[in-house]
Amino acid sequence: MTGKNARQNAFLRLVSVNGAALGSESGYSLLANREVVIGRDPGCQIVLDAIKYRMVSRRHAVVRPLSPSPDGHNTWVICDLSSANGTYLNDRQIEGCQELHNGDRISLAQDGPQFVFEYEVNYPATVLGSPAATSLAPASKYEADTQIDSVSFTQLFPIISTGKDLTSKAYLVPGMLTVVFVVLMFATVGQPQANQIIVGTYIASAAYYFIYRLCGKHKPWWVLVAVALGTALILKSPILDLFIYIFREKLPGSLPRDNQPITLTELLVRMFFGAGLMEELLKALPVLAAYGIGRFLPHPWRDRVGVWEPLDGILLGTASAVGFTLLETLGQYVPQIAQSVAQQSGIDAGELVGLQLLIPRILGLVAGHMAYSGYLGYFIGLAVLKPSKGWQILLVGYLTAAGLHALWNATGAINALLLVIVGVVSYAFLMAAILKARALSPNRSQNFATRFLERK
Repeated sequence: MTGKNARQNAFLRLVSVNGAALGSESGYSLLANREVVIGRDPGCQIVLDAIKYRMVSRRHAVVRPLSPSPDGHNTWVICDLSSANGTYLNDRQIEGCQELHNGDRISLAQDGPQFVFEYEVNYPATVLGSPAATSLAPASKYEADTQIDSVSFTQLFPIISTGKDLTSKAYLVPGMLTVVFVVLMFATVGQPQANQIIVGTYIASAAYYFIYRLCGKHKPWWVLVAVALGTALILKSPILDLFIYIFREKLPGSLPRDNQPITLTELLVRMFFGAGLMEELLKALPVLAAYGIGRFLPHPWRDRVGVWEPLDGILLGTASAVGFTLLETLGQYVPQIAQSVAQQSGIDAGELVGLQLLIPRILGLVAGHMAYSGYLGYFIGLAVLKPSKGWQILLVGYLTAAGLHALWNATGAINALLLVIVGVVSYAFLMAAILKARALSPNRSQNFATRFLERK
């Protein structure tokens, strides 16, 4: 039991915003006779900046004191106020109210501002002003003043207490994969083909991770890898020969032989059929297959595998583009150029030129194949979301993606400035599709990218 003169202090201390640690003065004292509402509304007791914390609702959560227990201790509970992005206690989303204990971590939205609940007995009161004050004031430097000489075990070994935050907020997995790729690159020194595969795969994975984070929807990694491998297998199958026969022999998609002169208009038409329509349809096949497979799977597998909204289409379409680009670059362009240069200037020169070609081709993914295929994927998902206009939606997306692809191929041999313009436009098309897909998503409240958008 607490003594007669014992004092009990409770604090909410703002410790991180998107993983960034704040000073100890970012704390708020809790009183045992009044509740504390946290949100962006000026009427809340703890008011968070409306611009800086857009993932927080106007009235997001409330901390309520309960009647003292028989031993005289006060208790508090945290309650979610039907917020848009949820309230999390120790990384678990709460429903209704839940009791708070010393050291509990409260997150407003999964990646939003984070408070630590601190409860101490027999500490001097640190509430600023009179106990009957009608508004909360930031706590004094409670930790710094009372524990200046105290160092906890978790402070000396922070890796013990970070837990899930390492993978969810500290990009641990990308860092681990980078170390693995670096070691593999050292291990393959003197083996140019293996080294090129490692470098190309790493750059393509980094480019895809960038798009994945922008989309903000979780999709199993094995589904994404399966789509990329499926596209690569199609390029090695008789399906490619069938596509070449249709689009480049039956349709005007082949280029003139023997370097015959050709006008820009004719080049655009040939690229539209032979590169745009053919390659975009080929890369869309695994996406359409995932949609078909997902329809016959039970929950939750159908949601994980299938295509049910534009974000699904973008994620799978860009994954297909990664498989296409890696096989095309590592299996065709780089070996051909490297061999040609090696015959004229030696093996070392050929390897150097091959690496110089590899890097820009893979880096250009986000403004090239990923842009076209991701944009078409958006329309595939939109057609699923709005089936009554499905075929019209698909046609618009297919022709637009093919047109952007044809413009890139046609301008590449004409003018570098035009190539830059087409690349920027293609990238802008993909980004616009991602933003619109996030807004249209039926699961927008669970999207880890849209938490940074304005929410009511």
